[in-house]
Amino acid sequence: MRLAVVGGGSTYTPELIDGFARLREALPLDELVLIDPAADRLELVGGLARRIFAKQGHPGRISWTDDLDAGVDGADAVLLQLRVGGQAARNQDETWPLECGCVGQETTGAGGLAKALRTVPVVLDIAERVRRRSPGAWIVDFTNPVGIVTRALLTHGHKAVGLCNVAIGFQRKFARLLGVPPQDVELDHVGLNHLTWERAVRVHGEDVLPALLAEHGDAVADDLRMPRSLLDRLGVVPSYYLRYYYQHDAVVRELRGKPSRAAEVAALEERLLGMYGDPALDEKPELLGRRGGAYYSEAAVALTAALLGDTGERQIVNTVNHGALPFLPDDAVIEVPAAVGADGPEVLPVRPLEPLHTGLIAHVTAYEQLALEAALKGGRDRVFDALLAHPLIGQSDYADRLTDQLIAHNREHLSWA
Repeated sequence: MRLAVVGGGSTYTPELIDGFARLREALPLDELVLIDPAADRLELVGGLARRIFAKQGHPGRISWTDDLDAGVDGADAVLLQLRVGGQAARNQDETWPLECGCVGQETTGAGGLAKALRTVPVVLDIAERVRRRSPGAWIVDFTNPVGIVTRALLTHGHKAVGLCNVAIGFQRKFARLLGVPPQDVELDHVGLNHLTWERAVRVHGEDVLPALLAEHGDAVADDLRMPRSLLDRLGVVPSYYLRYYYQHDAVVRELRGKPSRAAEVAALEERLLGMYGDPALDEKPELLGRRGGAYYSEAAVALTAALLGDTGERQIVNTVNHGALPFLPDDAVIEVPAAVGADGPEVLPVRPLEPLHTGLIAHVTAYEQLALEAALKGGRDRVFDALLAHPLIGQSDYADRLTDQLIAHNREHLSWA
């Protein structure tokens, strides 16, 4: 089995490598190829990856290259975890929207649109090259904004599934609070990428969410940085990304008063790369836990194993709607449980949602459709339309100012600008 990772020079890659090593019985890799244009980072990350495999006794071969076509050639699956423009572009996404009093974030709001515009054309080019060199390969997308990027891939006929670590993070967190193994916890997880709710938490078929909130509601609320009263009122557990919607103005005030997350991550990356260069290091460092993306490796292994092993296992993925949420277009991409096998995800039945959720989901889906059109076709008017449609923006003067700022900050990445 040959697996390729595009964006393999990321400082987060050792987390993925550790998961491949620990879970090798589920996903028996013969070869893993790390692909990245940053040769200096690849050397550091690739060297540590080999040492992790060696320490854990994994027999698979690890190589790395800056040649995308060679790297994906013959791959059974390709994982995408790239960041166009790096942390510098992310820093812009997180700062200039604040000038208009709007949330600055790399997947939500104006910053999320900027990232989509930079990312979609690059990902589609990669996918076309994968199709030429490995036409049967599955593409597993972890590149944000996952919903928009996955919709672009599926719209263009690629064998693709989107992956996010929010659901597995909740599963592991709830399992710890309940004192049960993670595999005993099943989530009723529904929505769009970074716009989801946990409507039930089942242990051996019994919904324990009411008891979980009653006993551990304070801990869950603190972790989400939302009021306990809001969780009690909703009766569900929202993704922490819902904080940008439910507490928008408070978040803006908070973000204006501290360094951006991109600045924090850039500092972490510098330290991590220094550690990766130590030939004695043969495990992922504890510091990596502050980088984000918890449990991504476990989710990636489980999804890839289900796709290549035709297991039919229940996974929470980003995939095409096809009527599962009847108030959305069939070609919308949703994040829900699905049975995953060799033919891809088959969405499992979704019980009807409350209007409190359907309204926001429909609103953001309309924005995502306009965002994808802007990413594919370009043009100031399309960018403006997407921003005007976003529920966190919505006002014409804000959309007008943010359109000009987005284009100005991303001109080098936009072929049409």
